[in-house]
Amino acid sequence: MLKQSFKNLKIAVLSGGRSREWDVSLRSGKRVFDSLKNQGFNVFQFDTDDDLISKLKKKKIDIVYIALHGTYGEDGVIQGLLEYAGIPYTGSGVLASALAMNKVAAKNIFLANKIPTAAFALLDPFAKPKDTAERIKSFFPFPVVLKPVSEGSSFGVSIIKDKNEFEKILQKTLQEHKNCFVEEYIKGKEVTVGILGEEALPILELVPRNEFYDYDAKYSAGGTQFIIPARLSPPLYKKTQKLALAAHRALGCKGVSRVDFIISDKDHIPYITEVNTIPGMTDKSDLPAEAAHAGISFDELVVRILQSAR
Repeated sequence: MLKQSFKNLKIAVLSGGRSREWDVSLRSGKRVFDSLKNQGFNVFQFDTDDDLISKLKKKKIDIVYIALHGTYGEDGVIQGLLEYAGIPYTGSGVLASALAMNKVAAKNIFLANKIPTAAFALLDPFAKPKDTAERIKSFFPFPVVLKPVSEGSSFGVSIIKDKNEFEKILQKTLQEHKNCFVEEYIKGKEVTVGILGEEALPILELVPRNEFYDYDAKYSAGGTQFIIPARLSPPLYKKTQKLALAAHRALGCKGVSRVDFIISDKDHIPYITEVNTIPGMTDKSDLPAEAAHAGISFDELVVRILQSAR
């Protein structure tokens, strides 16, 4: 009945955008648009531009399905714009989106909620790279992980094994991203847990061809082996799902998210790395694969996300 009521509304799928993930967003958006169209919804596809709101208003759009990834789409910016315009949209609100996108802010919230996350240090973008490098080398064991504070699809992430290479890589990363942090390197199994509504989906284990689950591993054919359900003991499997749902709730996420972990080889603790509030919806994306394993078709997944519109 709820699905039928949505068919009387005009739905806009937002994709593309201005982030470095625009190409993946276009693919996500096209797949979502095609699904809604094939299911009989009255749906339109939009990219973002300066006249977006006037275009949505002119078309008399009732609901926006956000399929944007990265900055200006997943960070609360577009959510705030739509709220100001009074147009309901799918997924998390302004604050939850902004917190999830800012990995340092999110990690502080995880720690406050006793959700394990790797030790980290926020870097001063105005300090000399040499001084920063010496400070980090003095109290972080190597290897370390260098990450931009707010970036998606693993852009700008480096695993640095050699202390002598740290300053050079740091300088380059700061020039490109400005706000960065260093994180303890945890060797272990990479897994991801989709959250749909208030339900944790089956856990997907990721075995990337590269050193870690970077952009190439995420989106190129054969870049990663997917193992579902993840090869975890039943208690650890349940614990990881529980932590994923706790992280989703701690940030205030709504509707859908994808929560990423490293399961430490050393202590078998699931250490959360990040929460993605607008998971990819391409044919190679994690969330649809997890949903499918739970018996949820792609069309049903799209409709259930649509029903999260606030």
